[in-house]
Amino acid sequence: MAAKQITIIGAGIGGLTAALALNHFGFDVRVIEQTDALQDVGAGIQISPNGFCVLDALGLGPALDAVSVRGGAVSLRDYQAGKPVAHLDLNRFGYAIGYRFFHRADLIQTLKQACDAHGISVMLGCRVEHIINDRGDVETTKGSLNSDLLIGADGIHSKTRAHILGQSQEPPFTGQVAWRALVPNRINHPNAAWVHMGPHRHIVSYPLRGGDILNVVMVQEQAKWAQDGWNVPDDPSVVRHMFADFSGPIADVLAGLDTVHKWGLFRHPVASQWWRNRIVMMGDAAHPTLPFMAQGAVQAIEDAWALAATLAKYDDAAAAFGAYQALRLPRVQRVVAAANRNAWKYHLAFGPLRFGAHTALRVASTIMPASLVRQFDWVYNYDITKAV
Repeated sequence: MAAKQITIIGAGIGGLTAALALNHFGFDVRVIEQTDALQDVGAGIQISPNGFCVLDALGLGPALDAVSVRGGAVSLRDYQAGKPVAHLDLNRFGYAIGYRFFHRADLIQTLKQACDAHGISVMLGCRVEHIINDRGDVETTKGSLNSDLLIGADGIHSKTRAHILGQSQEPPFTGQVAWRALVPNRINHPNAAWVHMGPHRHIVSYPLRGGDILNVVMVQEQAKWAQDGWNVPDDPSVVRHMFADFSGPIADVLAGLDTVHKWGLFRHPVASQWWRNRIVMMGDAAHPTLPFMAQGAVQAIEDAWALAATLAKYDDAAAAFGAYQALRLPRVQRVVAAANRNAWKYHLAFGPLRFGAHTALRVASTIMPASLVRQFDWVYNYDITKAV
């Protein structure tokens, strides 16, 4: 397809990856971003093999290896004893390209540096005020911009989504609140993701930046939440009180909390239509997901390759966007549904049920460890660069 200028709204992980993918396929692309600097308040992110294969295909593998930790396992653990219930050995039964743990800022900066190296313009402090028409012309804080195509990688409060679909209803609260924090790794946490499972609650932890710090996400069921945001400061003592009965090394991690941020988890629907004329959306703008499969950013990365490849394959925007949505919609619907189901498995509160479920996990971990990992092949052992 001949497109002289493609504009991407949003310089997050999805938007920057899309810029690099489009450049890879020979398109002229620029990114506009409302913030004045690409930075993220302390947060970790997991990039599973189905996302890393895209980044590797874009030539970023070595640079990203330098700023990430390779995860060797997932350890499902009991909240009271603090001991493993089941062990998913990713080194032995996982996928060759591997799992990575990143500080989000390191991943974004590496993507931005790659954009700079390829001459891709990333315009900071450029907020979209209004999408003028279906051709993708926009009014921004830095004036009007005209494009041949407009891509919305602008998140759950997407102006692109609002333009394509019109006004939508407020998403329902899931009844779950998450807190996140970064703490020093004083417990010799291995290069693995730990999931401590308790009644109505769970904690996920994994190392970042050479293992020196830990990313910790704590989730609890809660009746009400007023804000659909993800960066609300909270008092660490509140979190320590909520998870006070969690034992073992994770208790020492909780004791070291000094700064925490919380966010309410809302169930945003997957969009039924992802494009309109010469405007298309991707990532959270099209299909927000709960964090219980660690697939939010990864599905945006898959979108980035799929969108660039279909634009390169078809002669006009409608054909490309239609093929892109047809390829991606069934997969993201399945991923979102799986994430929606996952939290309750960690939060079993009825003692006998939890005992039975954990016993089954222990047995499976002992007698068929490969199956525990490979049940997720449909998610992680998927390569969008071969699927398009």
